[in-house]
Amino acid sequence: MKGVILAGGTGTRLKPFTKVLNKHLLPVGSHPMIHWPITKLKQAGITEILIVTNKNDVTDFQEIVGTGEEFGVHLSYTIQIDNGGGIADALYCAKEFVEDKFVVLLGDNLFDDDLGPYIEEFKNGQQKAKVFIKEVPDPERYGVAILDGNNHSILSIIEKPKATNSNYCVTGMYLYDKEVFELIELLEPSGRGEKEVTDLNNLYINSKSLKYEKLKKWWLDAGTHEALFKGNLHYYENQLEADKEHERQ
Repeated sequence: MKGVILAGGTGTRLKPFTKVLNKHLLPVGSHPMIHWPITKLKQAGITEILIVTNKNDVTDFQEIVGTGEEFGVHLSYTIQIDNGGGIADALYCAKEFVEDKFVVLLGDNLFDDDLGPYIEEFKNGQQKAKVFIKEVPDPERYGVAILDGNNHSILSIIEKPKATNSNYCVTGMYLYDKEVFELIELLEPSGRGEKEVTDLNNLYINSKSLKYEKLKKWWLDAGTHEALFKGNLHYYENQLEADKEHERQ
């Protein structure tokens, strides 16, 4: 299987920093943000990775993370022509890269879970699409998943609801087969002019084929100043603990 990291967008919520630097290259801990999704894919056994970004930033990515040699992976790059065209539009840019089933990460989703077992199960199974969900205290900030526990599927995804009886948000981590590109071609831009990943996942829901996994450990959408601060704290604290453990040994 191959991996795709979506790292374009305008980073509006992280201005003024994103006026001069793509948000996925901002420091989180002692590394640029993009370092963390790359290492999580490597941990899961994914070594062929495509980074989708925009034409203004691709050179910065190539200079900072290069071909992926330091990670033990091979990085390729492609450009989303319609910067701001939406997550599904960015995903479509990977059409020629993937061969069958693949994993997609939004580059500003940071997490501790090992995706390896989930990816292996998806690779060897019959499922067409799977999302990762996380229980959060403020689900109204996200797309909320209404679950069907009997079939381990999702009944609906409600985008930023004012009230809901579910505390599970849909994270920016997805597993798809190649049929996803045919479905993206069916999408119309939303009211904000984007091809929405929620609309894409709803197509799978309509055919009762969207499954889910619950993340058990720490997860963060690092797209705001507050979240970026929390992400830095998390990785610095982890590094501090790792250094202490190394000293004890």
